[in-house]
Amino acid sequence: LLQASGGGLVQAGGSLRLSCAASGRTFSSYGMGWFRQAPGKEREFVAGISRLSVSIYYADSVKGRFTISRDNAKNTLYLQMNSLRPEDTAVYYCAARVRGSTYSDTENYDYWGQGTQVTVSS
Repeated sequence: LLQASGGGLVQAGGSLRLSCAASGRTFSSYGMGWFRQAPGKEREFVAGISRLSVSIYYADSVKGRFTISRDNAKNTLYLQMNSLRPEDTAVYYCAARVRGSTYSDTENYDYWGQGTQVTVSS
């Protein structure tokens, strides 16, 4: 079970830190990802991180502004979001990757959190 939190309303240029708490003992067995979905749009990849944080991936749209990290001892995934823009407004989802080698493909993820709303005002 994945539980995302930390969303909210923030002005453009502001920051938010999302968290994703995982239950169970196998969190460190999964590569993890953050995705987002804006109204009327498809779910898109934001960032991904391998099991031991060796490999990290970002969508071009967030590179240099967002930072993904994980704490396997706390079974928690994070997304630090800085310099937020109105176009970052979306519901953000965390997910556990169970197949394939591509972090950006939603088809490679079986377990999804419930989502947390991020709204950036201009």
